[in-house]
Amino acid sequence: MDHFLDKSHGQPNFSSTTEPALRIEPGTGERIGFETSDEVYAQLHEHRDMDKLTAQLNPVTGPVYVEGAQPGDALAVTIHEIRLKDCGWSVSLPGTGALQRRMGSEMFTRRIPIDAQGIHVTDRHVFEPRPMIGCIGTAPADGVNSTVMPSYSQGGNMDLTECRPGSTVYLPVMVEGAYLSIGDIHAIMAEGESSFVAIEAEGIAVVSVDVVKGMELRAPRVETDDEWIFVGLGDPVQESITRGYEDMFDFLVTERGWEQGDAYALMSAVGHSRLGGPTGSGDPDPLHPMSPVGAVTTHRLPKSVL
Repeated sequence: MDHFLDKSHGQPNFSSTTEPALRIEPGTGERIGFETSDEVYAQLHEHRDMDKLTAQLNPVTGPVYVEGAQPGDALAVTIHEIRLKDCGWSVSLPGTGALQRRMGSEMFTRRIPIDAQGIHVTDRHVFEPRPMIGCIGTAPADGVNSTVMPSYSQGGNMDLTECRPGSTVYLPVMVEGAYLSIGDIHAIMAEGESSFVAIEAEGIAVVSVDVVKGMELRAPRVETDDEWIFVGLGDPVQESITRGYEDMFDFLVTERGWEQGDAYALMSAVGHSRLGGPTGSGDPDPLHPMSPVGAVTTHRLPKSVL
């Protein structure tokens, strides 16, 4: 790592009013380590009581000011590695997640050891780590964005398994300097995150940053070795799906110069959709702050067809 931001730089939101923890020149290949915190889960495990929390819920480390980044550009954040520490957490927060009616009103917590054998999810199940970044984003043009929910056009708590080592995450720039922040590392997580709190873990995400001038995005994109992945954000879920497909179509026709009919037919054959993270795409009702509104979807285009 060329730069390291420890978890003391944890922030409760994405904002351009926060003093940058670091300023960098893009495109140098310099690697930045973002240490994330799992203190809130340790406290929940100890106290089983939200009212006794003193730690931030889902903090993001940063922000990083990227020189030359301007509104209308995009950040290209390449994830090189994610270093996990010695444990993760499985937590059921009453009233959250797809299984809230099954888990009931009692809080469930479990400390998940992580060692050379893998991730010890149960006494019988040890899995190879599949670390990913749950929360990554830039600052909005005005105000602040939550680190919990929803997901935003600038990123946020998207909880996408594809935000993993080897991938590049493209994020819209809304303010000068972009103000990149990263948090919420998972040791392993199933797509869709049924629990709302998967195997969360403290760790260090090591990334490098570039700026793509004039790459105007209305939602994040993720590039892997094999796919381009377009994030759909909308309410209801069908609007999220439509927006993700539209962005894939525009990528082929506008950015790659494809004929419309070719793009239309090709997407019908190999453009797959999946459920994204569980945090929704719109601001939740203040009376029900953990109930998602809208949906996050992902739309996958194999690079082999380009």
